[in-house]
Amino acid sequence: MCGQASETTPPVGLIAAGGVLPFAVGDAIVARGQTPVLFALKGICDPKPLARFRHHWIGLGQLGNALKLLKAEGVRDLMFIGNLVRPAVSEIRFDWGTLRELPYIWSAFRGGDDHLLSGVGRIFERHGFHMIGVKDVAPNLLVPEGHLTRSRPNDLVTGDIAKGLAVLRAMAPFDVGQAVVVIDGHVVALEDIEGTDGLLARVARLRTDRRIRSAVGRGVLVKAPKAGQDLRYDLPTIGPRTVEGLATAGLAGVAVASAHTLLADPQATVTAADRAGVFITGVTA
Repeated sequence: MCGQASETTPPVGLIAAGGVLPFAVGDAIVARGQTPVLFALKGICDPKPLARFRHHWIGLGQLGNALKLLKAEGVRDLMFIGNLVRPAVSEIRFDWGTLRELPYIWSAFRGGDDHLLSGVGRIFERHGFHMIGVKDVAPNLLVPEGHLTRSRPNDLVTGDIAKGLAVLRAMAPFDVGQAVVVIDGHVVALEDIEGTDGLLARVARLRTDRRIRSAVGRGVLVKAPKAGQDLRYDLPTIGPRTVEGLATAGLAGVAVASAHTLLADPQATVTAADRAGVFITGVTA
């Protein structure tokens, strides 16, 4: 943990979960001339890259402690960032500050991930914090419109992309997954609690089991936020592991909602995609 917050410019607070994104966002905030303070979730956030930022460790369910640390640092703008497996309520050890918010927390848990995150966000807003999203501090991490790779979708895959977007729009009211795989006009798999990596692994198994008979290099993974989703929270994300999953699943590439999808480690992701011969494209959802 480093020194005190600046007296002139309030720091930006990051509730930091797993993966590389908390640190990429932290670097983007520094590049803007602001100071990030990471509030790292114990047992989830990677401690090695965390060391280069001012930071505190907090536990899931330790809302009272988190609020005390946020106020001590002078944080006003606050965001959630990183990978987090949805915990069961029974797994969380609540402090007294959390117990005082228990009715709101129960309400937040009674729904999908977007409902949960937006509900927790409203608790922080009630305590005077301004909840922000990646677009507010690190828009360079969002996938732009157009093709990022040498490989491009052909006409057949373009039809699959359109169908995938239509399926995601239809799923939106149920607050479930943000991804679907479509091959030759056929919806073969929807994202569920296992996430995108699990979805692609399932498609690979279906191909191995010959439940999917189309040639390798056909079909597409489509990712987009849910219609009506609060875009400050839980944006779809792709990265090098997504590219690895695409190749293993035998898909032609991935199409994502431009300006509303996070690109983890952009250079490594695009390089891996070019090496694997799969496309990454940003589309208007």
